[in-house]
Formats: sequence, C-alpha cells, structure tokens
Amino acid sequence: MIVLMAGLPGTGKTTLGRALAQRVGGRVLNKDEVRYSLFQPEEIEYSAPQDDFCQGLMVEAASYFLARDPKKIIFLDGRPFSRRYQIENVRAVADAIYQPCRILECICPEKIVRQRLKEDSMTGNHLAANRNFALYLDVKARFEAIAFPKVVIDTSQDLEECVRRGLLHVGG
Repeated sequence: MIVLMAGLPGTGKTTLGRALAQRVGGRVLNKDEVRYSLFQPEEIEYSAPQDDFCQGLMVEAASYFLARDPKKIIFLDGRPFSRRYQIENVRAVADAIYQPCRILECICPEKIVRQRLKEDSMTGNHLAANRNFALYLDVKARFEAIAFPKVVIDTSQDLEECVRRGLLHVGG
C-alpha cells in the first residue's frame, strides 16, 4: 500500500508518518531527504519541477519496494500534496501496480504550526531551508482541497491517538 502524508508544512506529517511506519514495519520515503541526497546545496531550487522530479523518484522507489514485498506499506512524506495532479500521479502508479493508495491529511491549529516551524528552524531539525511560516501561508493560500477519500488527523492531539486513527485507515 502507498500512503500519502498530506497537509500543510508543520502539521506533523513526518512525525506521524514515521510513527506509523515504525508500528507497521513500513517505510517512509521523504522528498526532502531524496532532494538532499541528489542535489548539491547550490542546485536546490524548492521549485515545482524539482519537487515533481523527487516525487517521481519516490514513487518509482515505492513501486520497487512493493514489487519485492507487496504487503509493505510505503509512506510518501515531505510534500503537502496540495495539488490534485500530485495525488493523481501517485494514484495512477498505485493502480498500475495493483496497490491501494490511502491519504492521511494532517491538520493542526496555526498557533501550533507556527511554534513547530520556529522550533525546527532554531534547532535545524528539518532539511528544507525554505520551511517557515511564510511558506505555510503560501501553500495554504493555493492548497487545492483533497477530493479523494482521506482521513483527516488533527496532530495537535496526542501522538498515540493520531497513530491509532492512522492505523485504522491503513489497516495496521
């Protein structure tokens, strides 16, 4: 199965995705980690074409892992999946390899997002140098509502409760 960790920057996608993957023996593929493993710092653009390229590689990797172990759960992380085409591209690959595709949309109050982004910036806990509250607001302004079946998880709740809700959707 492929699980899209969707939601605005700072809403807890990575934390929840990693917790779920650990619980089900799954694997997280993170766009920012892919980008930093491929590009030199001066080549990093934070552009839609570069994001799409990294997502394409993640989906190919997911296909590879699922061909080897069809019962594996692959979590795609590091992208808000704020555009319909981004979700459609992943769903098309999932259909082509006869795998289900689930969407977990992470949300939380802006006050918490602002705090998380500030903490990550101060500690350097996140790879993406452009990840800040201004980015959050920009992505929010152009976020296309997810029109596919999904589960919305408020990550301001206890992590264990969020994991429990996620597991119900991914069948772990």
